[in-house]
Amino acid sequence: MKLHELHPAEGSTTAPKRLGRGTGSGLGKTSGKGHKGAKARSGGGKRPGFEGGQMPLYRRVPKRGFTNVFGTEYAVVNVESLEAFEDGAVVNAQALKDARIIRKELDGVKILGSGELTKKLTVQAAKFSASAKEKIEAVGGKAEVI
Repeated sequence: MKLHELHPAEGSTTAPKRLGRGTGSGLGKTSGKGHKGAKARSGGGKRPGFEGGQMPLYRRVPKRGFTNVFGTEYAVVNVESLEAFEDGAVVNAQALKDARIIRKELDGVKILGSGELTKKLTVQAAKFSASAKEKIEAVGGKAEVI
């Protein structure tokens, strides 16, 4: 087989519409756009969200608050969730992901103090609550801020 012998499978391609090529073509005069109206004009049609002049939904619904682009969002983990790890393990963001305790790291991991911990762990996270740090260190573990 040579390059000049290649061709698409029978019926897989169709010829493009040839608009405005006379009335005999079936697509002459208005070129399939009908008579007048917004859709017949060049660049015509309605913008997304247009409701025929009725006040659109995005303007009817009340707006509240704002999104702080400089805000930090932490993946939150409670101390009781750390019981899933073996004694003496190093717990970091990747280990938490592998154990499916968190799904995304976001801007870092924050450990909170809800629940009890019985295992001695080295926990590496962006932030710790005071009670979480206390509980980790009470059982002989380490709370390392990274």
